[in-house]
Amino acid sequence: MCTGRMAGNRTEVPYRPMTDTQVTAFLASEPPHTGKLATVRADGRPHVAPVWYVLDDDGTIVFNTGEATVKGRNLRRDPRASLCVDDERPPFSYVLFDGLAEISEDLTEVRRWATRIGGRYMGAARAEEFGARNGMAGELLVRLRPSRVVSAVDLAD
Repeated sequence: MCTGRMAGNRTEVPYRPMTDTQVTAFLASEPPHTGKLATVRADGRPHVAPVWYVLDDDGTIVFNTGEATVKGRNLRRDPRASLCVDDERPPFSYVLFDGLAEISEDLTEVRRWATRIGGRYMGAARAEEFGARNGMAGELLVRLRPSRVVSAVDLAD
């Protein structure tokens, strides 16, 4: 049941934004959440796809994708992107980033980050396997530098 104030034809639900410390903890939480990446297609339509990611020490979101994927092609043409990371379990929380993606094809870096990302999602025992699989020619390293962050913690409380 939604409780809130009516504003025109929509209901406004008050929520509590996360602190910077809470955002960092949420993004690094275990088990990890999958990010939902939104990019812009050539005709202007949105494209959304799940991604595994890690948070770098400088606050950028880092993930891999293939250069031939829809998201890889979209980011090459238009670096604008949004990433939503949410916890689908009660009491429900999320972080939404808007920003510009920076792409690297440096295979040393692609593999290093692919190993780190694979280890986060599949465990340390399989990190090298995923690093090798996702750290080869044709794969991209993407850094999403947030220009805007929106978050909410414990929406159902």
